[in-house]
Amino acid sequence: VTDDGAETDLDLGHYERFTGVPARKSDNVTTGQIYSDVLARERRGDYLGATVQVIPHVTDAIKAFVLGDLADEDFVICEIGGTVGDIEGLPFLEAIRQLGNQLGRERSLFLHCTLIPYIAAAGELKTKPTQHSVKELQSVGIKPDILVCRSEREIPKDERRKIALFCNVREEAVIPALDVRSIYAVPRAYHEEGLDDEVCRHFGLEVGQPTLESWDQVMTRVDEPDGEVTIGVVGKYVSLLDAYKSLAESLTHGGIANNVRVKVSWLDSEVFEREGTTQQLEGVHGILVPGGFGERGAEGKIAAARFAREHQVPYFGICFGMQMAVIEAARNLADLPQAGSTEFGQPTDPVVGLMTEWSRGNAVERRNSRSDLGGTMRLGAYPCLLKDGSRVRSIYGADSISERHRHRYEVNINYQEKLEQAGLLFSGLSPDGELPEIVELPDHPWFVGVQFHPELKSKPFAPHPLFTSFVEAAVEQSRLV
Repeated sequence: VTDDGAETDLDLGHYERFTGVPARKSDNVTTGQIYSDVLARERRGDYLGATVQVIPHVTDAIKAFVLGDLADEDFVICEIGGTVGDIEGLPFLEAIRQLGNQLGRERSLFLHCTLIPYIAAAGELKTKPTQHSVKELQSVGIKPDILVCRSEREIPKDERRKIALFCNVREEAVIPALDVRSIYAVPRAYHEEGLDDEVCRHFGLEVGQPTLESWDQVMTRVDEPDGEVTIGVVGKYVSLLDAYKSLAESLTHGGIANNVRVKVSWLDSEVFEREGTTQQLEGVHGILVPGGFGERGAEGKIAAARFAREHQVPYFGICFGMQMAVIEAARNLADLPQAGSTEFGQPTDPVVGLMTEWSRGNAVERRNSRSDLGGTMRLGAYPCLLKDGSRVRSIYGADSISERHRHRYEVNINYQEKLEQAGLLFSGLSPDGELPEIVELPDHPWFVGVQFHPELKSKPFAPHPLFTSFVEAAVEQSRLV
């Protein structure tokens, strides 16, 4: 999720983390968005009644997207997802073929990522898939300038020479991309294989040697930590780890900041509902409950929050995880046993409810229970004011912050007084004071719930302060158990 409210491919998260440049809505487009734009133009009459076709209308829309929203950028890196030969990708390949022709070779470069599989039974690497992939790409008019060859084994010189010969590229332009122990080792690996030199040579650029000390320092902390802590992540989608990709990376960043290795124990909240929490959570040094939707597994997350509160284990609730912590506090601290969320029905005490109105810049967004699910969430960066003397005020070192949101339900502000009397502090609110954004337990070693997604802004060189503080608390917990 970007600051300006776009839901994008998770690859953009890696680009943000590696470059430190915030992504924008204009940095990502899908086939559906392209076709929607073309159909809207046709309905407006932009094509003056002409038959709408893939060429030129769809390809022109793709090219306009690639070249749009440029200010002072020197380079545009355009990634085409999917696999060469897939029918879905053909309009995009045709569009970049046209773009390369229009810009000229001196202003465009085609880099093709291929796979060099290792056949264990034969004990050899196979280059045929790469040869056929390049042949397929050339059949649509694109000649790759550089081949980045993914492989789990070292690619011998003679194999690289063979690839260069049959794929019609320079031998120096065949770049091995070997599996590495950490994604943060990739920049150094590509530099050592000469990828940056080959790109600069293509464009006729004379540049000095890159400074990679910061990446080396990150890898030193990843490879040689002073200790290890275990964080239990209680989620609903743990069978698909990509669902929590940014979260896992942010925990790694928190470990880098504290010079410890963070071991993540992925725990299914539905299992908690059936078997209880004690046995699975006893060995963890911190509990993190991430975002999610729907009633499935919710009681398991509530149980995890209760375990953390009662056993004084550091707790970090994000989005849905904050809401479940509030429900747990309402039931067991504020004497509201029927507290719940309107996402699951009509509870007696709806301490979490559907957001119906909020400010977005100078505009007001409104929703109701009949609104479409798609594209109706509170998305993007919103400001939050922090309460003086609170834990989060100390963690951030600021009285106001901006964080990215992605949610449809919110803690009910009408229960603030009763919950605070029970010990749950509302330490972060929207500027108008109507939307609770952060809660915490002041008498707990570390218990914080946030409505936003801090994992979307964490970077290896600038770990998010909440993750840094949470892992630090887990380190302290590890010394107590």
